[in-house]
Amino acid sequence: MSTTAYEVINEPGAAPIKLWTRGVPLEAEARQQLINIAKLPFIHGWLAVMPDVHLGKGATVGSVVPTIGAIVPAAVGVDIGCGMIATRTTLTASDLPDDLRDLRHAIEAAVPHGRTVGKRDKGAWATPPKATEDGWHELVAEFALITAKYPKLARTNNLHHLGTLGTGNHFVEICLDEEQRVWFMLHSGSRGVGNAIGNHFIELAKQDMRRWMINLPDQDLAYLPEGSEHFGDYVFAVDWAQRFARTNRAIMMRHVIEAARKIIAKPFDAWSEAVNCHHNYVSREKHLGKDVLVTRKGAVSARKGELGIIPGSMGAKSFIVRGLGNEESFNSCSHGAGRVMSRTQAKKQITLEEHRKATAHVECRKDADVIDESPAAYKSIEAVMAAQEDLVEIVHTLRQVVCVKG
Repeated sequence: MSTTAYEVINEPGAAPIKLWTRGVPLEAEARQQLINIAKLPFIHGWLAVMPDVHLGKGATVGSVVPTIGAIVPAAVGVDIGCGMIATRTTLTASDLPDDLRDLRHAIEAAVPHGRTVGKRDKGAWATPPKATEDGWHELVAEFALITAKYPKLARTNNLHHLGTLGTGNHFVEICLDEEQRVWFMLHSGSRGVGNAIGNHFIELAKQDMRRWMINLPDQDLAYLPEGSEHFGDYVFAVDWAQRFARTNRAIMMRHVIEAARKIIAKPFDAWSEAVNCHHNYVSREKHLGKDVLVTRKGAVSARKGELGIIPGSMGAKSFIVRGLGNEESFNSCSHGAGRVMSRTQAKKQITLEEHRKATAHVECRKDADVIDESPAAYKSIEAVMAAQEDLVEIVHTLRQVVCVKG
């Protein structure tokens, strides 16, 4: 019996793949996608695979990809800097109103969410508030440098998306911890501008591969070699998008707190214990004695003592965790539960009644448009946490009482 907490795939011509997937499913398609990534010639050491792993576009969600001398834009993805923010308040469960609908509606009014195609996106600000203007002031000068070289990126939702939620699995929640203390938590990234940056450089990488006649197991694994023109531009742009995402979450959290103060009668403080972490991003780190570019696609940094957030699905538990600094995983952990059904599958297989039962304890939308986010579409968060006990320790266990979806 193995003494390690992970299993290993050793494929000829590929770097080893270490998987923290005991007790959780791994789709055959995701396994093959991981092998394709591991065959890239610039992987440093091995790939680390988190228990929430599932098939993704270009690179596998739940993967940690360390590289030297090159970067794969699709491994970072198009929701650059997507991540979580959570803050504990001085409130307890008894301070919340008995009927939580007004609280949910106040948050929905305070934070633009969702998306409409046409003249005005309902998920964008019509008139950006002061917090958004202030946040944009810190970002606009470097954005001008990016758009001077890539003018099409100026024609994106940038200022008007700063401080907004988006769609899909992005959410705002009010949660209770094991001591019935109230937390606010939300999940979002770099919105329209990050999406445009990601897609633009993925296409540039593909063009470079064709020009240099480099064959790949998957064209979405097109890469930018260090020293090339597009590599430097991408690193600059992706760093900017990650700061946009972090600022985006902080502005939303401020507006969530302000909205809650209008509904909750008791005065309260927040920020007593706060975490703001990415889980789709790239960073320069040192591993195995080398300076490395670490791409985490659906994974969180879990250095020793570092706090992170691992959310469950709608209606499931979430966790505030502390990293154990496991170098085998390149100091990483999972970013959530991970899907077991595609959005299309979920809408076909999960009934509205099943969704309502699974979210009966949460004040949230219970309509057909959010069935693809229902708990049954995701892996068991308990199984995911059990598979990574050597990566993180649980600090707080949270359960949702209010959930706002885009």
